[in-house]
Amino acid sequence: MQPNLDSDSPNAQHPAPRSPLELYRVFNRLALQGFGGVLAVAQIELVERTGWMTAEEFVRTLSIAQVLPGPNVCNLALMTGDRFFGWRGAFAALAGLMLVPLMIVLALAAAYDHWAHLPAVSGALRGMGAVAAGLVIATALKLSVALKRNPLGAALCVVFAGATFGAVALARVPLVWVVCGLGSVAVGVAWWRLK
Repeated sequence: MQPNLDSDSPNAQHPAPRSPLELYRVFNRLALQGFGGVLAVAQIELVERTGWMTAEEFVRTLSIAQVLPGPNVCNLALMTGDRFFGWRGAFAALAGLMLVPLMIVLALAAAYDHWAHLPAVSGALRGMGAVAAGLVIATALKLSVALKRNPLGAALCVVFAGATFGAVALARVPLVWVVCGLGSVAVGVAWWRLK
């Protein structure tokens, strides 16, 4: 089966998955590496290891995935799978992302229910939270090189990121208002600069 290489898909210079099964395997591998979030691992797998996307393509796809309803990484899997093999690829990528981790989470939930009262268990969960935060920061730093080609430019991207952080984390503005407000302004500025 040949990949679906339409105008939104990678050109001949980028490698492509050979089959939906390969999409399943790659998304399963990245899902099994991601404790507390797989976006950092997704960037490593899709950009660095497989080369199916450039950093700019990954940032663009992730940006769309973040504004769509549903989990970001599921949206990313669906769009990546569809990009190469249509609905079969979308299903394969999402199945790779969800099936085995679902079984693991169900087993861990049963184990947590049994041992939640132990101090070592709560300490382990706090440690995993710190690791997940570190992975998110590392991914943001790796992907910041893609801002050079962004229509807003690196400086304005940093300003919007800082304003978003301030609004959400410090001022506790609901995320929907931040997306509608700052997001609309950023889209408007990007549109104006692209003209």
